[in-house]
Amino acid sequence: MTNEIFNETLSETEVAVRDTLRRFAEDVMRPIGKELDTMSPDDVIARDSILWEAHRKFADLGVGTFAEDGSLDPVEAARLGALSSEMLGWGDSGLAISLGVSNMPITLAQMSGNPALIEKYTTDKVGCWAITEPNHGSDLVDFGGSETEGQDARRGDCFAKKDGDNIIIQGQKSSWVSNGTIAEMAALYCAYEDEGGVKGGGVFVVPLDVDGVTKGKPTNKVGQRPLNQGEIFFDDVVIPADHMIAGPDQYNAVLEMTLTGANGGMGSLFCGLARAALEHAVDYAKERVQGGKPIIQHQAVKSRLFEMFRKVEAARALNLRVVTRNAVNPSLELAIASKVTSTRTAMEVATEALSIYGGAGITKENPIEKLMRDASVSVIEDGENTLLGLIAADRL
Repeated sequence: MTNEIFNETLSETEVAVRDTLRRFAEDVMRPIGKELDTMSPDDVIARDSILWEAHRKFADLGVGTFAEDGSLDPVEAARLGALSSEMLGWGDSGLAISLGVSNMPITLAQMSGNPALIEKYTTDKVGCWAITEPNHGSDLVDFGGSETEGQDARRGDCFAKKDGDNIIIQGQKSSWVSNGTIAEMAALYCAYEDEGGVKGGGVFVVPLDVDGVTKGKPTNKVGQRPLNQGEIFFDDVVIPADHMIAGPDQYNAVLEMTLTGANGGMGSLFCGLARAALEHAVDYAKERVQGGKPIIQHQAVKSRLFEMFRKVEAARALNLRVVTRNAVNPSLELAIASKVTSTRTAMEVATEALSIYGGAGITKENPIEKLMRDASVSVIEDGENTLLGLIAADRL
């Protein structure tokens, strides 16, 4: 019923990617994600953790390089990206985010066009997106200041300052940096200073194996536990000036581009989680007998399953429209609509699936309670949904 990624004919490349990622999601992500979910945050990232098996096996697939040779047009590449994210979210949302965010410093290095940076920041290193700060979370995505008090109200807990041929970084990123305590490189978004003081924002690629970088403890969370998150501290960290990808004049444009891609990706990913919850609920309803027949034959259950199905397919259709449209004419408000719709759908469908399972749904033996916990995190990450909606509304 819902195993196809899109409700239309797939190309040969899309079929190959779908089938490869389905096997990876089912055979690697789901069992590893289930085991990591039961472990302490420290054990999740230990040297002998199975987390690294997931990262190694994903890198071996090579699916992240399908568009690098320029053989696909932007819409084809966007479709493949959406397909990949949905399939990975169907496998395990926490692992999917960890695998996806790892490439953000690589993307920035490629944006720079600097061969030295492109050669230095590669897929053999784990990356992170360092934007969130202890005193600044969702307000950092309101870079236009439409719903907060503007740039001066968000001067930040982390600053970068030009010093001759170098950039000096001082301050802290918060405990919500995805891959924060395991990353070897960072896509850093922070306040930027010159001799005249704070001038706006800056975007940097930062190696995290240099003097002055320290990390906090991994964050202990209710959901998405396979996704490592944690603080990063910068104490007069020195990087070459060519590691600055965007300065104050380009910062808002680069941040908007980043948020547009991230929100669209979150939309795809949590369509996958919602689809997984629906499929588990349908399978269980066929097996569970009450009143002398499988519960899927009861009208109340059938009605609830249809509503879940309707929501999932609506979210998937919206997300596909958003990512393909944004491939040629980017719109942050559309990307936000996809993220908010998909994460809300994931939460609603996972919660409904748990109720269909009944008492069995709250046990660790069944997957639904984990899916519900994972979905609960999605409505506040990469920008809290209500604030994102207000930002999008101001752009209409």
